[in-house]
Amino acid sequence: MANKISNQSFTREELLQAMVETPHEAIIFVDTGGIIRLINEGYAEFLGYRPEQLVNRHILEIVPQTQLLEVLKTGKPQYGDIWAINGQRVVVTRLPIEKDGQIIGVLGRSMFRDEIALALDFAQKIKKLEEQLASYRAELDHARRAKYEVDEIIGNSDKMLKLKNRIFKVAKTSSTVLITGDSGTGKELFAHAIHNASNRRNRAFVRVNCTSIPMDLLESELFGYDEGAFTGAKRGGKLGKFEIAQGGTIFLDEIGDMDRSMQAKLLRVLQEKEIERIGGTKPVPVDVRVIAATNRNLEEMMQTNQFREDLYYRLNVVLFQVPPLRERKEDIPGLTSELIKKLNKRLGAAITGLNQETMEMFLSYDWPGNVRELENLLEQAINLAENKILYRFDFPVLNKRLQRQLEGHSVSGTVRPLHEVVKEAEKKAILKALNATDNNKKEAARLLEIHRSVLYRKLERID
Repeated sequence: MANKISNQSFTREELLQAMVETPHEAIIFVDTGGIIRLINEGYAEFLGYRPEQLVNRHILEIVPQTQLLEVLKTGKPQYGDIWAINGQRVVVTRLPIEKDGQIIGVLGRSMFRDEIALALDFAQKIKKLEEQLASYRAELDHARRAKYEVDEIIGNSDKMLKLKNRIFKVAKTSSTVLITGDSGTGKELFAHAIHNASNRRNRAFVRVNCTSIPMDLLESELFGYDEGAFTGAKRGGKLGKFEIAQGGTIFLDEIGDMDRSMQAKLLRVLQEKEIERIGGTKPVPVDVRVIAATNRNLEEMMQTNQFREDLYYRLNVVLFQVPPLRERKEDIPGLTSELIKKLNKRLGAAITGLNQETMEMFLSYDWPGNVRELENLLEQAINLAENKILYRFDFPVLNKRLQRQLEGHSVSGTVRPLHEVVKEAEKKAILKALNATDNNKKEAARLLEIHRSVLYRKLERID
């Protein structure tokens, strides 16, 4: 049945009167002095009065707990507040009213009678959705939790101990951290450990490998996009890694491989503490700690205009330079032991360790692939080993690499200065003594027949 068209006309005043006297809402208007200038019959009746009994009286006389005066003071509207009055709960909206740019009063609108039950039901649904969202966020944060603690970074050399001690100092702040070092030195472990030692440890740790994501997709991965930003964009848009890491840490690995256009956008995030989604119309504030890592020489890249100087200084607030394995060979015995335990568990093996000759071979090698190369060669050996102890013949690849290293060192055929030869021999003797005593410096000094303080001084000079 078609709707009937009404020919009835109304004046502006009649329409306003009908809107004010709706039976579904309580309506009140107070001026800047808090004086009631308008109140509809429904609200007056709800308060136990007639409208004419309330007009021109101060609102505090009638409703002492009113929030209308707060809106007058701040000029900020309040929407959907569930408020108790006369023992009943009502849904209230309070709006500042302006004329010629000046606030002239506040309009209060309260939903009551049958509609309050609907409003309360809606509020309960919203609360339930918020609780579910918080639960999902907690699960997501747990899934993105950093894996490694400071104690899991193996190494008791002076250089490594200094770096591990620095983690606890840096973790107290939210300053940006730059981690440099050769490939395979364990830079990511330091990023995890910094996050886990900080007050952000219970929030997300989001890892982004800048080389594994095509540059044309990296912006949307980092900053996200709004619905309809481009052809193929997901309905509802997509959160970027920075928003996912909100309150936590984002780890930008291989930052040296990021192109200059993305470097400029990252610089803005570090400066402004906000991101802008692709297709977005307003910035999104982010509270995220940034940890970046690279195996490239960023200072050289600045000289060739490959890396922005301003971004470098924004990233390099706190610098961690992870030493290569060749500069901390005294850590090799401990690293080897821990890696064997790890590999035994993963491979279902029962290797107990290396014999002395094999350890001496390990200490002679320079390990250009660092800890990653050490783990790789140990895994190869464990897979094929026929004994519980690993021998030199279990490492045919390492034997070849060591031979090439020795040939490379002697290719010039020149005589080396005596002090270099002595220094190298002394270093090998010290490392051998430390290995034989399971890194007990007092016992190592006894075997070397030197005072312990002399040993400490020599260890400080070892590269």
